[in-house]
Amino acid sequence: MPSCQQLLDDVRACTLCEPELPLGARPVIQLHPAARILVVGQAPGRKVHETGIPFNDPSGDRLREWLGVDRAQFYDEQLFALLPMGFCYPGSGKGGDLPPRPECAATWRAPLLAQLQRVQLTLVLGQYAQAWHLGGGQIPVTRRVLAWRQSWPGLVPLPHPSPRNNRWLHNNPWFAAELLPALRERVAEILT
Repeated sequence: MPSCQQLLDDVRACTLCEPELPLGARPVIQLHPAARILVVGQAPGRKVHETGIPFNDPSGDRLREWLGVDRAQFYDEQLFALLPMGFCYPGSGKGGDLPPRPECAATWRAPLLAQLQRVQLTLVLGQYAQAWHLGGGQIPVTRRVLAWRQSWPGLVPLPHPSPRNNRWLHNNPWFAAELLPALRERVAEILT
């Protein structure tokens, strides 16, 4: 198995699906073997593509609020691994960003996950991450998130923290009342 640094260098140099990407390849991930919490998102948005910093957008602000952590903690690679299903901005369509390119997961997911032996909590955000990590194909996000206790405390399905999900959050007040306090407590326990 290649070293973690060699693997990261290979991922960051990847151009496997560049012809399909509207802004070209710019893989954005954060990974260190010491990480204790794994955050699995969809794919970088345009702003993240431009800055090269994962979750450097309103989704990231909301996610950090959900977790009860600040930017310094979140971007400490020895605490958090940020490994989306697709590493490059896939472009946008009618309803928002396009799905993550499948080449990333097929090529890189297994060797990258093998580096993360200290992870105590995996957060899976949105349908693509949930389908990969929980199986079951097209099970609705709401159904998966409602069943969060089934995979607790090691894995937690979450809706994507995008502002596009404001209606979902409004329609599901149990999420903020029940899941988020438990999640914040679990994150604090792992980080102390």
